[in-house]
Amino acid sequence: MYRLIECKSKHISFAALVLLASALGIFVTHAQQPAEVPKLTTPQGVRLLMNKSFDDSDRARKEILELYKDLRVTDVLDGMDLIGLQDIGLMNKYVRPLWRDVDKFSHRIVGFAITVRHVPTDVRVGQNSFGDLAGFKRFKSQQYKRAPDAWLQGAKSGDVAVIDAGGIPECGFIGSNNSLGWAEKGVVGIITNGGARDTDEIIKVKKIAVYCKNGYSTRGVRPGRLIAESYNFPINCAGVLVFPGDLIVADGDGVIVVPRRHALEVGKLAREINVGDQKSRAERFKRLGMPLDETVKTK
Repeated sequence: MYRLIECKSKHISFAALVLLASALGIFVTHAQQPAEVPKLTTPQGVRLLMNKSFDDSDRARKEILELYKDLRVTDVLDGMDLIGLQDIGLMNKYVRPLWRDVDKFSHRIVGFAITVRHVPTDVRVGQNSFGDLAGFKRFKSQQYKRAPDAWLQGAKSGDVAVIDAGGIPECGFIGSNNSLGWAEKGVVGIITNGGARDTDEIIKVKKIAVYCKNGYSTRGVRPGRLIAESYNFPINCAGVLVFPGDLIVADGDGVIVVPRRHALEVGKLAREINVGDQKSRAERFKRLGMPLDETVKTK
């Protein structure tokens, strides 16, 4: 978990924060050892909401990915219902796929969340402030360093970037170039409450699935518009609390987030639902004289 920008608030003692958290009934936990006080503290404050430990071994990841292979958002949603998590994890329907592939379903996503949070910039300087174009270009270059893809260094194959765009309405931090770089690292999808740019090329290439606000484009670049605040901390994306490592499932029906601690239980229930649905649909295909396709498995 990494904080990319520092708080500028006045000093608040750690003891005071813990006392306040206790009074409010908030339990402070560490990411790997929930019983301990978090070590990710600064003189300015402490994160009160932390992830719980889970098995992130290659074996555990593979088991979950195999379990969820070809499952639909609706299957997973039904599985969540069965364990009492009705509509928990279901993102607002404004998050839509930028493109859809109804032949191979390559727009579908199953993977593990890397959470990324951006905030609005605190610097807004126009070209005239520098007197020349070269000065403004230097400013833009400097601002790029405040909005890096620092999270990418820890990405694993099968990860999904879940990005809180901080309410920035006109900034496409996902473009035709950097999205390919993410795909090179094994990132299988992008989920954001913001937008994307260079969308014609992203759609044509179809190398990485993108789910964004209303499936729309945002044209501006990052410098002077946003700052990368942190990654692999809990975030809010489209009304859902997303922890790093949570399971992401996305298709034409939208996006659902399965808390990692429930991933195996929900996956097994969703798999049963999916198998039963396919058998039923196969019978209907036959009665209608339709040839079976890849969405219908009879075994």
